[in-house]
Amino acid sequence: MDEIVHRISAWDGLPLHVREWRDGIERPTLLCLPGIVRTSGDFEILAHSLGAGRRIIAPDYAGRGQSGRTRDIQRYAPEAVLRDVLDICAALHIHNAIAIGTSFGGLLSMGLAAARPSLLRAIVLNDIGPDIAHEGAAFVRELIGHDAAFPDIDAAIAHLRAVLPPLSLDTDEAWRAMTALTYAPDGGGVLRPLWDTRIAKLINDKTPDLWSLFGGTVHVPLLLVWGEASDILLPPTIARMRGMHPDMRLVSLPRIGHAPTLNEPPIVAAMHAFLDAVT
Repeated sequence: MDEIVHRISAWDGLPLHVREWRDGIERPTLLCLPGIVRTSGDFEILAHSLGAGRRIIAPDYAGRGQSGRTRDIQRYAPEAVLRDVLDICAALHIHNAIAIGTSFGGLLSMGLAAARPSLLRAIVLNDIGPDIAHEGAAFVRELIGHDAAFPDIDAAIAHLRAVLPPLSLDTDEAWRAMTALTYAPDGGGVLRPLWDTRIAKLINDKTPDLWSLFGGTVHVPLLLVWGEASDILLPPTIARMRGMHPDMRLVSLPRIGHAPTLNEPPIVAAMHAFLDAVT
């Protein structure tokens, strides 16, 4: 599978780093949108497992990964990121795509469905819904606002093992890979976050009403991935989502928190079945 790296100039000139894996154009493009401070690297394994006959597009949002940073933290706000994603779709001629959004990326997927109904033919939401549990949001704000400085990757791994919720990372190699997608050398001999930690200031105690945004998804096929130990997506939210979108499919993982990696075998199988159905 070919990998292409795009450097796209955003509407204000900020450079955006976008990765593309390509194995043909016979099947709908997958638009993979990472968590709030995650990057395109989170989808590399998924691209190889789901990418037959497809393009897979995954961006680093502004202020994250290899995309540009700015002094104005409002440039990292959801509305600005959504505009960036729309510009990426226009630049790379993406249409009739299937969005796969993890956490914040799922909220962006809802935004795309509302703003450009013809852009998406289906959506996969990974451990996110229109109601975000307060406890989970507070943890995320604290985690991403911590400007850590680790002397080596082993120290960074130990930190993530201690603070992250239960995940399906069951080998040392899996933890090392996750850590390498979270922290990187800063040129001064320490590892620091792969994002601008000021993004944490944009996470408010009171989240806006997102149910109208979710309403934009009811006309497209929807698969919801849920980590049953999640402190972000709770059962009452799932029940209300099903009430609004009765055809929504659900696949869940017991004892897994926020958020599944999307590389777990049951999740991969469920996504294969969903993609086959909507194609």
